[in-house]
Amino acid sequence: MATSKSARTKRRFPWLTLLVVVAAAIGGAAWYYNEMIGGYTRSGTAYAAKYVCSCRYLGGREVRQCREDLLPGMGVIWLSEDEGEQSVTASVPLVESTMATYREGRGCQLEEWAG
Repeated sequence: MATSKSARTKRRFPWLTLLVVVAAAIGGAAWYYNEMIGGYTRSGTAYAAKYVCSCRYLGGREVRQCREDLLPGMGVIWLSEDEGEQSVTASVPLVESTMATYREGRGCQLEEWAG
């Protein structure tokens, strides 16, 4: 019985090693491409927030209808609306978030970027 238990333990070890290697590879790629990912997410969320805000508050359409007009590949961007503030926030979870707010006479304006 002792041999089967130790054999079972040895079989599980390669999965743990594989998991650590995959996690390290993903972490390394994220670190290496950090600047590029940041640029794409900042510009993508800014575009989506401004476009959907204008579509919603100037065009009078629903957010879900405006989302359909976004460029292909922008499916990772999440959209949320604050009707009280008349703003739309576009975000890539845990990476970037940008808000556009409608102002009478000025249209939809992006929030100022820090940095």
